[in-house]
Amino acid sequence: MGIDFGPERWAAIKQNYGRWWAGTMDRPLITLRRSDRDPGRPKPKAPVLSQANCHDFSWSAEELIDRIDYELSKITFLGDDYPHVSLTTFGPGIMAAMCGAVLDNSSGRCWFHPRQELPIERVHMEYDPENPWLLRIKDICRAAVDRWQGQVLMQMPDLGGNMDILASFLTTEQLLFALYDHPEEVKRLIEEEHRLWFQYYEEISGILQPKSPGYTDWAGIFSDRPSYVLQCDFAYMISPEQFDEFVKPELEASCDQLGNTMYHLDGKGQLPHLGSLLTINKLGAVQWVPGDGNPPPHQWPEVLRKIAARGKKMQTWGNANDLLTIVDDIKDLASPGIIHFRMNGVPEGGIVREWLGL
Repeated sequence: MGIDFGPERWAAIKQNYGRWWAGTMDRPLITLRRSDRDPGRPKPKAPVLSQANCHDFSWSAEELIDRIDYELSKITFLGDDYPHVSLTTFGPGIMAAMCGAVLDNSSGRCWFHPRQELPIERVHMEYDPENPWLLRIKDICRAAVDRWQGQVLMQMPDLGGNMDILASFLTTEQLLFALYDHPEEVKRLIEEEHRLWFQYYEEISGILQPKSPGYTDWAGIFSDRPSYVLQCDFAYMISPEQFDEFVKPELEASCDQLGNTMYHLDGKGQLPHLGSLLTINKLGAVQWVPGDGNPPPHQWPEVLRKIAARGKKMQTWGNANDLLTIVDDIKDLASPGIIHFRMNGVPEGGIVREWLGL
């Protein structure tokens, strides 16, 4: 039967997400999918690509894409959802491995470590066109373009946040000390990493475009212009003053270079930086992730109201009632159209079902 998503659906996706980024949407964007279709063919032998098996190069890129096609053929895409393929399967911060760090997925999840611990002044971020991780990702992207011809959108790999990538080369502890002991060396590495980050972004995008319908990343928000969900998990461990000195300038530069951007605000330890983040003029949205063991996003009205009050859009998740709670909490500040919502479960009735087009 194949993937059930044609040109008319893509036209609606482009229109609605374009309005969302422009701030003219009058309802939330809601993504929801059901695995309820018969693919109409036998299951391929190739495994589903994951962090646990991304090191296994014995399967060709074409075989891996064929298995992903089979999985996508099972899905009914509801609301503002669309067929896209995650490349978080190579781990969060794969650019570290592209630049020579060790990728360790022995636990089933990808982690990155320095190949050799060196003094910071001897550490350099360098481009290697023959890096096996880079070549593998490029091969998979080529196979995807050849197979789907724009019917499916490949996500950009999770290249990683600037300081997070540096921590993979220096260790987190060494980078924390370096902020005090070698601040200029840290800033040198930030510049090297920033330049390479965009080189990798453009190189991979060059394979996906122009046949790709647009751009997206692991957050799954469609954009008709180059876009990315920026992040700095390392910021959880530093002061607001250090954030403004070492992190914010690079975020601002990235926002200037990309067409649409969102920040991954991961954990309540990052809340001290939110006020500073919201002053970045070209930052379009904030994804609020409270973190394990904390209440879900809709139970943080003070955070969501702060985002809305500064004219930024937001991405959260939950069920229909959670969405309605958020809409109510920000109604005096912003339209429901600033929300991108990843929904769990099909609502039985009400306005949310109407928003989903059901």
